Amino acid sequence: MQQDVLLKMVDITKTFPGVKALDRVSLEVQRGTVHALMGENGAGKSTLMKCLFGIYNKDDGHIYLEGKEVNFKSSKEALENGVAMVHQELNQALKRSVMDNIWLGRYPTIGGIAVNERKMYKDTMAVFEELDINVDPYRIMSTMPVSQRQMVEIAKAVSYNSKVIVFDEPTSSLTEEEVEHLFKIINMLRDRGVGIIYISHKMAEIKRISDYITIMRDGQWVATEPAEKLEMNDIIRLMVGRELTNQFPPKTNVPGEVYLKVENVTGMYNQLKNVSFEARRGEIVGLAGLDSSGRTETLESIFGVRTRKDGTITLDGKSCLNRNAGESIKNGFALLTEERRATGIFGVLNIRDNTVISSLKRHKRFGIYLSEKSQRADTQYYIDAMHTKTPSQETKIRSLSGGNQQKVIIGRWLLTEPEVLLLDEPTRGIDVGAKYEIYQLILDLANKGKTVLMVSSEMPELLGVCDRIVVMSGGRVAGEVDARNTTQEEIMTLAAKYV
Repeated sequence: MQQDVLLKMVDITKTFPGVKALDRVSLEVQRGTVHALMGENGAGKSTLMKCLFGIYNKDDGHIYLEGKEVNFKSSKEALENGVAMVHQELNQALKRSVMDNIWLGRYPTIGGIAVNERKMYKDTMAVFEELDINVDPYRIMSTMPVSQRQMVEIAKAVSYNSKVIVFDEPTSSLTEEEVEHLFKIINMLRDRGVGIIYISHKMAEIKRISDYITIMRDGQWVATEPAEKLEMNDIIRLMVGRELTNQFPPKTNVPGEVYLKVENVTGMYNQLKNVSFEARRGEIVGLAGLDSSGRTETLESIFGVRTRKDGTITLDGKSCLNRNAGESIKNGFALLTEERRATGIFGVLNIRDNTVISSLKRHKRFGIYLSEKSQRADTQYYIDAMHTKTPSQETKIRSLSGGNQQKVIIGRWLLTEPEVLLLDEPTRGIDVGAKYEIYQLILDLANKGKTVLMVSSEMPELLGVCDRIVVMSGGRVAGEVDARNTTQEEIMTLAAKYV
């Protein structure tokens, strides 16, 4: 296939109050190629794509689509001109059906008045059959796992017959099987001549799927090279500006006596069936499994945000009812949720409010008022400790990159001084440098005798960070393995046990 320039972005500049997000960044995407866009959190990747997609107005620079200069003022205008974007943080109408979400704003009608439901269903099924997606078009979005909602968003982008599709962290909530499915779709689109821009922090994915790689750092272009010419160490060095020799910090924690016991926990609607396991002081226990295996449901049941039908939770020999989040926090538990945008951040509040909101008692003075000085000090401590990129504490958290939002939420929970930290996909959408910092933070907590339960869809992460891995399948515990002496194959075999 003859390759020619499909999209060209030249000297794009974008400034927000207190920070220059993009500084004369250029990007060129050829027809029928996958062009990876990489960089640390806050490097400007998503901002650059939002300038393309019409979400942000660029301050300077030029964008050319098939040789014609464009300047989209809205995402609707971008979509109508053949540019689609699958966002990292899903923004869907959760109370509406799958097909409503796909055709929202462009419903097929009868006589320009009534919605043609039959045609909408037929068109949805045509897209799903083409992409081999098995989802009921009538299903309500809120009843679906994140991974299926992500596939619906991908189907929506494809349904526009787009010339350029941007994938922003598309595999962050997908299982390995679903990732393979996504790559088939991307390869099909590439063969059609679509230009794919692929944003991801997962090195193995980038090397496997990409034709070209552009690397950004601190809002600036650093390099563009054919993917085959860049080794993983080269990519990391260009991204972080330094050598990063080890992916995981050395395991220095020494688990002590049994501290947490989860016995026969069963969910109200059969998502969990007699889940039992133990965790020790200073131990990092991973929860592995396929999508809908019960990993997230287990953490939410322990924390009290999901009602238990049966089962007990014991901490240091004492029964914990954990009937709600407030009670769980008092009992020394903290939960970092899987979907930070939906259940983690308070988007309209600033970083300081988001940091201290779960530990306001720390800042109460004389039982009357909250000390702003104390709140500022705690917030600044975790901004510095987590290396969070933000203009100030007053910055609205929704304006930060996804990874920096995650750092703020982790800081929030650490302020509650938990004894048991429940982490659901703690490094989802986070760059390799920041991942190492979070791994070190988890290890430091274990070294202080804290107990950590960690859900992750990345098998190397579980093997590299955890002491022991509990494998779940079909809402049950399928087995436990020692992280030092197991393999990905053994874990996957257990994960498929009750499927």
